[in-house]
Amino acid sequence: MSTLIVVGYDDIYLAEEVRLKLRKLQSEDLLDLEDAVVAIRDETGKVKLHHAVNLTAAHVASSAFCGPISGLILMNPLLGLAADAVSGSLAEAGINDPFMKELAASMIPGSSTLFVLVKNATRDRVLEELKGTGGKILKTSLPPEREASLQAVLSASA
Repeated sequence: MSTLIVVGYDDIYLAEEVRLKLRKLQSEDLLDLEDAVVAIRDETGKVKLHHAVNLTAAHVASSAFCGPISGLILMNPLLGLAADAVSGSLAEAGINDPFMKELAASMIPGSSTLFVLVKNATRDRVLEELKGTGGKILKTSLPPEREASLQAVLSASA
């Protein structure tokens, strides 16, 4: 089963930097990253999404949450047309319409958010790499004690 982690950053570039670290860990077989999406709100207030993977037919199953996130965060119904088809998996991952709407409204200009679906990870090595990267956990499917542990690692000095 996949783990959902959504982390907000006060910097427009930090979510992307953390996503790149996660991709590096994946290339070293320390992490099985199913998908990662970075949402940024630029200084003008415009929200943009950056997908980690090419949404080809081979990746649709593991990347299915990107379309509805795009539509709901950007408040564009055309981008969210696929929402009905995958709403069950989104709900299982903990992403629902009210949460995405609330998130889009709460992002301040110059901020970013990282949405990650992780299948497996070498926990100690991954946490070591994420130490001190900052951010605030906005949503996760982790148990409370593991969420607190992850937040402590993110907030710790590098």
